[in-house]
Amino acid sequence: MSIDLNSEEQAVIDQIERFSNEVLAPAAAAIDAKGQFATLHRAALAEMGITGMNLPETYGGIGLSGPALYCAVEAVAGACGSTASMLTAHFLATDSLLLGAGETLKRRFLPAAAAGEALGAFALTEPMAGSNPADMRSTATATGDGDGYRLKGSKCFISNAGDADFIVVYAKTDSTAGARGVSAFVLEPAKTDGVEIGKREETMGLRGGHVFPISFDCRVPAENRLGDEGTGFRTAMKVLDNGRIEVAAQATGIARAALGAAVSYAKEREVGGRPIGSFQGLQWMLADSATELAAARALGLQAARKRGTGERYSTDSAFAKLYASEAAWRIADRALQIHGGYGYTRDFPMERYLRDLRIFRIYEGSSEIQRTIIAREMLS
Repeated sequence: MSIDLNSEEQAVIDQIERFSNEVLAPAAAAIDAKGQFATLHRAALAEMGITGMNLPETYGGIGLSGPALYCAVEAVAGACGSTASMLTAHFLATDSLLLGAGETLKRRFLPAAAAGEALGAFALTEPMAGSNPADMRSTATATGDGDGYRLKGSKCFISNAGDADFIVVYAKTDSTAGARGVSAFVLEPAKTDGVEIGKREETMGLRGGHVFPISFDCRVPAENRLGDEGTGFRTAMKVLDNGRIEVAAQATGIARAALGAAVSYAKEREVGGRPIGSFQGLQWMLADSATELAAARALGLQAARKRGTGERYSTDSAFAKLYASEAAWRIADRALQIHGGYGYTRDFPMERYLRDLRIFRIYEGSSEIQRTIIAREMLS
């Protein structure tokens, strides 16, 4: 599919693809096997401007357009899903500030985040509030001196939390107002008493993209609130619109890598003196995968083009996330099947691709939630 990028953006994408192929891909299997946090690449990512590529130059970023950002995330994910997971979790935190915070708070945190000097985390999900964040039980109660809030509650499955320099936490400042009672705050765990980062979760895939439970009973200064009270839920939903496009990009990146490996294997592996790619049944598997990948990328780029334009794109991001996450699984599954028994071993990346892809149908809104978003828009 043709993607219209200006020459500067194309140069950035070319550089990221080279870095991904030469540095990230060779390390991906070891990161997965050891469960090593993908932040080991953070300095190199920062040097290339990747940690701030979602941010405008005003705050130290490189201000990539939506389509260019999609291509960049896709390239990273195709080389190492764990690194892409760490990176996009950081983007959720910085997008929260970019979309919801006042200028002072943006200036405090975003330049360091863009430079890779500070790692961010996004804390929305709770044990009893996953698919419906408005059910969250974490609270933020104004202190008697009016100078801050008492933040109390817990969150789960928070990517980057164990190494995060700042965490954007969503909590209710008005427990009677539902979604309209949610506010957002920046928490600095190293500087704040009463924050506990729990034991890292042992996950099926993305084993280098670490996730943690968090509990807190702490004081947060009033100046660490993002925007006005009650605006947090709206900010979170805008952030997730962006995040779902990035999930689609991660899914297509891994699917593209799986399909590329399957095509190469089909050319090289012989049965009865013939490459297995010469058999019609296998050709059709490849054709179906190529078609689904093209469709997934088209939906992802359709949503990405609207990012930052002021147009509504919640439904477009739901289309992209739903289709890409499910199509990528089918593509990787076919790729493993083409590899036969070798695909089931850890000598090949196929089984890692499948493990990494499985979460994309769950987090940042499950496939079922995406279908609900799409249907509600159709029926409104």
